[in-house]
Amino acid sequence: MVKLVAKSAADGLLPLSIGDVTVTELAPDHVTSIGIGKGQKTAISDALKAAHGMALPAPNRATGKEGARCVWFGHAHAMLIGPALDASVEGIAATTDQSDSWTCVRIEGAGAADVLARLTPIDLRDDAFKRGHTARTELAHMAASITRTGANAYDVMVFRSMAGTLVHDLETVMKALAARG
Repeated sequence: MVKLVAKSAADGLLPLSIGDVTVTELAPDHVTSIGIGKGQKTAISDALKAAHGMALPAPNRATGKEGARCVWFGHAHAMLIGPALDASVEGIAATTDQSDSWTCVRIEGAGAADVLARLTPIDLRDDAFKRGHTARTELAHMAASITRTGANAYDVMVFRSMAGTLVHDLETVMKALAARG
């Protein structure tokens, strides 16, 4: 009989360190989609604050901290990443467990923005994309969420099925930049 073993999306692909950039897989315990119905934003935000210590994020922003973050994910949509969603929020928002649907990686190092700049059209300069800023955007040819979490650190989410492609594209750019010296 075949024994099935759960594996992360980037199992065997990461970590990756080339030049001054490192890519590691993040393994949040939970990823929960929060749909915000008309007139429910304040109630959901208050419930998130009470249960998880963070409010709903403004557009293109993230709230929370390492291990417990709420990320803007589009109009009337956010993702709670890390903790299990409290029942008080489930009762007032449209929620869906997305834990097995996403690959989450952290790209960090002095050249992290240079790597991402070759794969996404968004402006990653320090004055335009600060810590706590987030964007739903294209990364190479994949739909992605990019959140700046530090001076030289970005959390990237793509669909789980794209994990291999994400790592391949990042590795290709990292090698090219490292070769330039």
